[in-house]
Amino acid sequence: MARPLRIILPDQPHHVIQRGNNRQAIFLSPHDHEFYLEKLSVCASKNNCRIHAYVQMTNHVHLLISPPSADALSKTMQMLGRYYVRYFNGQYQRTGTLLEDRYKSRLIDSEKYLFICMRYIELNPVRAGMINHPSQYYWSSFHSNALGKFDALIEPHEKYYALGENLEICQKNYLELFKHPLQPESLDELRSGARRRHVS
Repeated sequence: MARPLRIILPDQPHHVIQRGNNRQAIFLSPHDHEFYLEKLSVCASKNNCRIHAYVQMTNHVHLLISPPSADALSKTMQMLGRYYVRYFNGQYQRTGTLLEDRYKSRLIDSEKYLFICMRYIELNPVRAGMINHPSQYYWSSFHSNALGKFDALIEPHEKYYALGENLEICQKNYLELFKHPLQPESLDELRSGARRRHVS
């Protein structure tokens, strides 16, 4: 059976999910997280991709990323996968597959779904029962987008800058969005859309 075609539009945000093969853990130590983020920065920069949001869970990663061309996203993820699998297998004296064969991606083309997707990504550890508030989880972009902590990986989307007159107000207004729970229908739409690789 032929693989479904990805919908990739240049300079538009895409929600990307990369899972461990058979949902196995892909982060076992803080250094693993740091290495992945370092190489994500290298690969995204090389392919001129902009990262707007991310979270690293134990066995998967969520990214919100805007690629400049149809093939820039796949090049970024392939390069990142090669870096990380080589590192992980060497670090833990293992061989074989670590990541799922294909990452999942979904085009996000509206302001409504942009901020829903960003909150969905950064609230992942809360939904997983790991923490009570996204500020308690270290491995996500929440600290940059909502609290103003410098993160060299993050390049805010244009619609993020429209949240206020300056960056401090944008961060404050973005943080306000977390006072409102994500609606079940929005969660279902994001989850099903990532599986179908279609447009929000």
